[in-house]
Amino acid sequence: MEYKNLLSDNVKGLKPSGIRKFFDILEEMDDAISLGIGEPDFVTPWHIRDAGIYSLEKGFTKYTGNAGLSRLRKEISAYLKRRFNLEYNFKDQIIVTVGGSEAIDLTVRALVNPCDEVIIPVPSFVCYGPITELACGKAVYVETKVENEFRLTAEELRAAITPKTKLLVLPYPNNPTGGILEKPDLEALAEVLRGTDIMVLSDEIYAELTYGQRHVSMANIPDMYERTVVVNGFSKSHAMTGWRMGYVCGPSQVIVQMLKIHQYAIMSAPTTSQYAAIEAISEGDNDVETMRRDYDYRRRFLLDRFRSLELSCFEPKGAFYMFPCIRNTGLTSEEFCERFLLEEKVAVIPGSAFGASGEGFVRMCYASSIGNISEALDRLGRFLKKI
Repeated sequence: MEYKNLLSDNVKGLKPSGIRKFFDILEEMDDAISLGIGEPDFVTPWHIRDAGIYSLEKGFTKYTGNAGLSRLRKEISAYLKRRFNLEYNFKDQIIVTVGGSEAIDLTVRALVNPCDEVIIPVPSFVCYGPITELACGKAVYVETKVENEFRLTAEELRAAITPKTKLLVLPYPNNPTGGILEKPDLEALAEVLRGTDIMVLSDEIYAELTYGQRHVSMANIPDMYERTVVVNGFSKSHAMTGWRMGYVCGPSQVIVQMLKIHQYAIMSAPTTSQYAAIEAISEGDNDVETMRRDYDYRRRFLLDRFRSLELSCFEPKGAFYMFPCIRNTGLTSEEFCERFLLEEKVAVIPGSAFGASGEGFVRMCYASSIGNISEALDRLGRFLKKI
């Protein structure tokens, strides 16, 4: 069989993730420390696990409705109002998805026609561009700058818009930089979008992990609710990555089209996970706050240690990532990460894996124990003295 002639050109054209190879090397090492994977080091709180176990004991093992359990959608609606002052009707404005990743895919596939352009600020999570390409759209990357704390500015957005622009991705709080958009930033972007037909995909999976202030959604900004699709989930906020629980909210006219894709491709999100999610979102606010405080302590610890190592890094105010600059080492991001892993057995991710403007930076994830973080920084100090 000549598989190269059988496979989809779109799929063959996708580049492998720039993150994966470092984990492959890491798996072969003993005594290595990973500050690479973007996953909470916390175990899902017991009362949430117990809810999932109880659902199995009661035999709740059948399909749910396509959009998800109505009780879960009601709880999501109440949670968004309580935490972020966002109002969505559980009946026709919310779909429970298989993680936030499916929610992103649904949004792009429901909105993007062939050759439509999707504006993606970078550095950012690696999935937005490939998902756009699989939908036969065109990814338009906008390189944000460290001097702006990697915020997308109104000027950068305006310069990227063309008659073919269909969708703007807002990945804030940001992976990999930890940068956020504050209300004035969103208002400036909104002013550019008014009078256009451009929709916004607001990826808010790290919304609960902001430090010193509450997260503000683009959907909170006047005139933006009708053009914004909000993606969120339980992975980061409630330490539920393996449960694969996400959701998408937006105008009912858009959500009904997404639901058709979800019906055919997925049917419904995992039933056991949905029952666990009900417990998480209704009774888990204290869990979220406990984890957020711990992350904040680690964030401040890292910043202090970076200063002592004379490593330049802006203060990230969201997610659980640091994005220090390593340009003064004379190494590329990939060279730095590969040598650091091989010589000191510490895994971090090259900033270039997240877009061209990430070159010269590395992503360090502080969703790890303070002991591991401290030891990794000791090894970083040794490494910096050698290069």
